[in-house]
Amino acid sequence: MQHSFFENPELYFKNDIPTGKIVWKSPSNIALVKYWGKRPVQLPMNPSVSFTLNNSVTETAVEYSPAKKGLNVTFYFEGKRNVSFEEKTKKFFENITNIFPFLNQLEFTIHSKNSFPHSAGIASSASGMSALALALCSIENDHFGTLNNENDFFRKASYVARLGSGSAARSVYGGVVIWGETSAVPGNSDLYGIPVTGNVHKDFLNYHDTILLVDSGQKKVSSRVGHSLMENNPYAKTRFKQASENSVKILDILKSGDKEDFIKIVESEALTLHAMMMTSNPYYLLMKPGTLNIIENIFEFRNETGIPLCFTLDAGPNVHLLYPDENSESVNNFINDRLKPYLSQNGFIKDNVGNGPERLI
Repeated sequence: MQHSFFENPELYFKNDIPTGKIVWKSPSNIALVKYWGKRPVQLPMNPSVSFTLNNSVTETAVEYSPAKKGLNVTFYFEGKRNVSFEEKTKKFFENITNIFPFLNQLEFTIHSKNSFPHSAGIASSASGMSALALALCSIENDHFGTLNNENDFFRKASYVARLGSGSAARSVYGGVVIWGETSAVPGNSDLYGIPVTGNVHKDFLNYHDTILLVDSGQKKVSSRVGHSLMENNPYAKTRFKQASENSVKILDILKSGDKEDFIKIVESEALTLHAMMMTSNPYYLLMKPGTLNIIENIFEFRNETGIPLCFTLDAGPNVHLLYPDENSESVNNFINDRLKPYLSQNGFIKDNVGNGPERLI
């Protein structure tokens, strides 16, 4: 697989092969404008815009040492060896050896853990793959000094993360991030995400995201399969055009601080995402009865109180409640008084817009 954009054949150890350990904590993100549908290799059919989260994170420790028989990966997830993740990670590493030639000289032991349920539609692949990409870029910079410029470091990390999981391209930055070409943001690209935090109203940078866990089990249709089903979806072209237009609109809204227009775009995007699932062939449904009950209650609560609470959905049944910091007490009371019957035993995760990944070691 060719990745000429960041390819560097000089990135291999010419003398001693090192041993080391790198730990990154990287967040999930919640898309306001959704990416659903892609073309090779992991390129989006439309731009997407997201809030980076603060508490929903993956912490990944990457230990590396000289390889005995070429590239090898041992992977522990939540303290247990995970052969599936092991195979996926090894295949991912093999696919990016043009970017990081030194991978063929190393063997890896990876320990990873989430602060939230895996594969429940909270973009665990985004946090996981971004943490891994950041670790690889750290190995490069620690030993070759080629990514001393911070912009270069995170742009490459976003590019590499995207190859593992499209939405991971957005998780290497904090605040508001856009990924995908649009005339609205100079210098943006399908190849990597870029932050747009500097043009965002302060109210939105303090937004809360309370994730209501309607069903914390593994979803029946993976995002990878869902993306592929867009190829024959009869509404795909219209959807891609709509998302491109909404990306421009949401950036203007985030700049102005208009919460009413924010609600209209964000909720429409959430429902459109699931409409695409229901109109695929074969069709499928990831929302649960509790999801719909919560949405109805949100509409009622907003009409009763005038509080600018809105919802969005990821590729799963769980509901993200987005609201300003000043309304947090009222929304917490609403959750406890009216929404708890629709939640799984895991309840909910309190989160907010965060500052992005952090290197721990």
